[in-house]
Amino acid sequence: MADEDGIRDRLSKQGEEALGKLASDLLENSLVNGAITRAFSAREKAVQAQEAAMGALNLPSAADIDRLTRRLRTVSTRLEGIEESLDRLQDGVDRLAGKLEALDKQAGVAERLVHLEGQLTKLVREVEGVSVAIDAAPPHVPREQERLAVDDAPARKATPKRKS
Repeated sequence: MADEDGIRDRLSKQGEEALGKLASDLLENSLVNGAITRAFSAREKAVQAQEAAMGALNLPSAADIDRLTRRLRTVSTRLEGIEESLDRLQDGVDRLAGKLEALDKQAGVAERLVHLEGQLTKLVREVEGVSVAIDAAPPHVPREQERLAVDDAPARKATPKRKS
């Protein structure tokens, strides 16, 4: 078995060497080299003629379809980026809307607090008015209207009654 593998490897190497020598001899041959060059240029001319014919018929060539495919992939990639940006923007808008709702709720509480403060201020004024009225000294009575207290009155002499 080992002998067969060795023979196979030797034959394979010899075959490769023979093919390589044949290919280099063919490429060095000016007739073969010229034929290959003419075949490649004929292929290029055929491709150009095909593209011209397809263009005249208003049909896209394979190159046109490849360019269009690459362009479509580019547009698709950009569109995905835009969609991701829109998603991030929507998330930001949603967060802002939540904050605005919280502010609206706080504004409602603030309005109620302002109303309560106004009512408290009114009550304080009324209580101050009542307090002043309670603590106030009696109003000043003119001297002509004053009465003397019994304890403070000077002793009077009895005045004789007049006879009529």
